[in-house]
Amino acid sequence: MDRGIFARLVKNFVVYGLRIISLLLAVSIIAFTLVSASPIDPVQQYILGLGTAVSPEKRAEIEAYWGVNEPPVRRYLTWLNELLHGNMGESAIYRRPVSDILWERFANSLALMLCAWVLAGVIGFALGCVMGMYRDRLPDKIIKKVCYILSSMPTFWLGLLLLLVFSVWLGWFPIGFSSPIGVLSENVTVGQKIYHLILPAFTLSLMSFSNIALHTRQKLIDVLNSEYVLFARARGEGRWTVLCRHGLRNILLPALTLQFASFAELFGGSVMAENVFSYPGLGSAVSAAGLQGDVPLLLGITLFSTLFVSVGNLIANLLYGVIDPQIREVGR
Repeated sequence: MDRGIFARLVKNFVVYGLRIISLLLAVSIIAFTLVSASPIDPVQQYILGLGTAVSPEKRAEIEAYWGVNEPPVRRYLTWLNELLHGNMGESAIYRRPVSDILWERFANSLALMLCAWVLAGVIGFALGCVMGMYRDRLPDKIIKKVCYILSSMPTFWLGLLLLLVFSVWLGWFPIGFSSPIGVLSENVTVGQKIYHLILPAFTLSLMSFSNIALHTRQKLIDVLNSEYVLFARARGEGRWTVLCRHGLRNILLPALTLQFASFAELFGGSVMAENVFSYPGLGSAVSAAGLQGDVPLLLGITLFSTLFVSVGNLIANLLYGVIDPQIREVGR
């Protein structure tokens, strides 16, 4: 590899790494400030979770152990120091280290979001191409109205509707959870996990494909109205030949940009979907942490989700050069 290209790659990774670090620091400060200003008393929520009466002396010991009586700045610096040493704290809800909960829940959320992400990208791009090729005709009008309706629906409402139809009335899918009730985790088969994953993933994908479809439609219309496409049609090239030879490469990069930019939206939608379907992922964990004042878990999930979205954007930037060689030429 040329030394100049290698040096530029190293420089880009260093710059992007510094940006991610500064972003995580800013997000941690904002999240800690908002959590500190929350009216929820984490100590009281912890005591309620114990299910037993606690004496004032015991409550004072819990407050001293968690440092809730210390100034917010000191508590943040203490938490940041522990984080830099690899300790994300202990969850007050689950009584376990936050890092263990993150990895355990992230495996379930990753399967859900990855399936929904792929479905949303494939369906959105395909429908966007269909709308662009049949502009202002019946297929375009019908699909466009469906996209507008789905993009305006709340995730939890659509999830409840699909749950009612396909699980309660038709009985095609389970009502919730990531595995059958009463079956040990080590005895759950891959087929059973996929069976429980279908409906939540489909629900989440329906909330994400509309933007990709509508944006792809508009980009394809712009390409079809360009001079080189008009020249190709004048040479006798058919509609779908023009799409394959001239349209796909020009509309794939904007669609890919939206696809990777939808990570944040996808993670936010997974919070609602996981709560509706009782799916044990990061979304349901962050809801429980917010409602019960579990500060370490809430901060850990916030930083983890920020890192997840940032890495997704980094992957998108790396793929741009693969899809569009002109970007590599500009960067040289």
